[in-house]
Amino acid sequence: MGFFKTLFGGKEENPEEKKKRDDARDFEVLRDDGVRALRSGQAAYAVKCFRKALEIRDELQIHDYLSQALIRADELRPAMQELHLLAEAEPDNIQIFITMARVAYMMEDYQAMNEACEKATLIDSDNAEVVFLYGRASLGQQDLVNAVAMFTKAIMLNDKHGDAYLQRGETLLRMGDLEGAEEDADHLLAEVPDHEDVLLLKARVLMAQKRYEEATEVYSRVIDGNPFCVAAYKERGAAYMALNQKDAAEADMRKMLELSPNELADVSGSFSAEGVEQKVRQIYKNNDVFGIFSS
Repeated sequence: MGFFKTLFGGKEENPEEKKKRDDARDFEVLRDDGVRALRSGQAAYAVKCFRKALEIRDELQIHDYLSQALIRADELRPAMQELHLLAEAEPDNIQIFITMARVAYMMEDYQAMNEACEKATLIDSDNAEVVFLYGRASLGQQDLVNAVAMFTKAIMLNDKHGDAYLQRGETLLRMGDLEGAEEDADHLLAEVPDHEDVLLLKARVLMAQKRYEEATEVYSRVIDGNPFCVAAYKERGAAYMALNQKDAAEADMRKMLELSPNELADVSGSFSAEGVEQKVRQIYKNNDVFGIFSS
């Protein structure tokens, strides 16, 4: 090749130029392979591609792709490191802080989530999603009053924010505000009548109000939509016990144990036909979140 380049007046490529050309080609191949892997759900392979690409050339776009791949691969701490790097480079990009808050939520690191929301608020204090995430951070830190305030503000900013209604309703229920919780549940039921989480909220409000017959009907709707919902069987069984419908309570308990055998761990002795009622009652007393058996 060198002979022909000399013969025809061409200039032979030096090693440094060749390396630059090869690196550019390899970078593009790794980037494109990583993007394809990310889009097809091959997160682990995408992570490898993007990390190799960054060894060749440090680009923000690749750090962004890498953060997405790490999140999908459930490598949350490394993902957060990538997001911090992106935030330093683009401190006015609110989407980066929103993603940081969501990753912190998955990590159950509510302090980090709170900090990400604070930074996002400095960019846009009226962003409904930021305010909602702020509420979730407060909830994670057991600040229920502030959580309700944040969920309410998110609803004021976006009255179609279903998650904010749901989280506010669940929080109000925890705080004992049954009227407020029921209002949120009924509002959501008018919008999404078959949503499992909304139906569970409604049923739990009814349980707290000791409206057990109505609660069993709502739990039955949950089970019709999802016959594998352990919580629905457990809580409907508790309602049946409160109604003194022991056979129905036992049937729900058996189904609950079939789906989640570890529920039997707190009950001494074996589960057999003898003493069924006592076993049923003991299991429900161990999970008496509605105070049915405390009186």
